[in-house]
Amino acid sequence: MFLDKLLAAMHTNRSMICVGLDPDYAHLPAHLPRTADGIISFNRALIEATSDLVCAFKPNIAFYEALGRDGWRVLDATLRAIPAHIPTILDAKRGDIGSTAQAYARAAFDELNVDAITLNPYLGSDALAPFLARRERGCFVLCRTSNPGGADVQNLVLANNEPLFLHIARLAQERWNANDNCGLVVGATYPAELAAVRAICPDLPLLVPGVGAQGGDPAAALAAGGSRTIISVSRAVIYADAGLDFAHAARDAANELRSNTDLDRTSLNPTDDQQPTTDHYLRS
Repeated sequence: MFLDKLLAAMHTNRSMICVGLDPDYAHLPAHLPRTADGIISFNRALIEATSDLVCAFKPNIAFYEALGRDGWRVLDATLRAIPAHIPTILDAKRGDIGSTAQAYARAAFDELNVDAITLNPYLGSDALAPFLARRERGCFVLCRTSNPGGADVQNLVLANNEPLFLHIARLAQERWNANDNCGLVVGATYPAELAAVRAICPDLPLLVPGVGAQGGDPAAALAAGGSRTIISVSRAVIYADAGLDFAHAARDAANELRSNTDLDRTSLNPTDDQQPTTDHYLRS
């Protein structure tokens, strides 16, 4: 089960940090070639430098698709470089009609063999079903994303006076987690919303992007998300330095983040009295 693997990695590495492996030719260290092999070398060095400091790695598929015909090879080589005990989360934000979703699920889980994937719930339950049916894999459903424009849709108020993102949280908790493999994506840039989601979903893993370049505070995210919170950071770690010592700089950045989100500050099994409420989001 994905959750078992995640919790084991959290315990082993004493970490709630997930490093996003999102390489871009424009930001590679100057001494590396702007080629597919240059990116493979970059990713492997980052993985080797940080694999004992993280609870997961998260490649965003867009950065590999942008490489054209080389992208799949680079992504495959990157995933193979990750130690087997560290979970892999493919940031793909998939979500489509049933037959297409089935093909996406086969690509992610059978071909790339990732442990988890991010999903877009906009098409509803049937678009998520092929992924959720894989009970050994994790499924992180977009709930309240870290970007400012997310409020355009996610904060729309429904007939029950709750914002849409809380309805998504309730669906995840009450309907989509039948196989104990569903989680949610909630941005660190919105800690109040993160706390409200945690109140509804006390046990689901929460993937929390937005730390670092987007300005989210990791300590505030941990305080809001509590147990089973995965603090995801990409640019602030992988581009910590552009010189020959880029991997060492990435390690230092990851280690600092790990220290700021000390696992001892929270429990992996939250109690009811640790949980916030949703009252702030109930409109009168």
